[in-house]
Amino acid sequence: VQLQASGGGLVQAGGFLKLSCGVSRIMFGAYDMAWYRQAPGKERELVASITSGGETTYENSVKGRFTIFRDNYADAVYLQMNSLKPEDTAVYYCSTVERGLRRWGQGTLVTVSS
Repeated sequence: VQLQASGGGLVQAGGFLKLSCGVSRIMFGAYDMAWYRQAPGKERELVASITSGGETTYENSVKGRFTIFRDNYADAVYLQMNSLKPEDTAVYYCSTVERGLRRWGQGTLVTVSS
């Protein structure tokens, strides 16, 4: 599987960003997808996930602000991030489990200034 994330950048608190992740070399529609993030000095954490059937889950701190969605025709998963806070600053990774192993994209940096 190949996972290519994009869309990160520098934004002021209260702003928004949309992350995209293009996925190739798997039958995308059959796979659950997720976004993780890793802030400096912290462990990587799950931000949001979406099943192959479209069911979503969110980490508590992003509920109501972030939305994960997928386009099975485009083989892509997205993370719409609104009302961004400085504590959302992190490298964001899209991910899936393929052949029993969690696979990662290269990450995209999101920096939220106060």
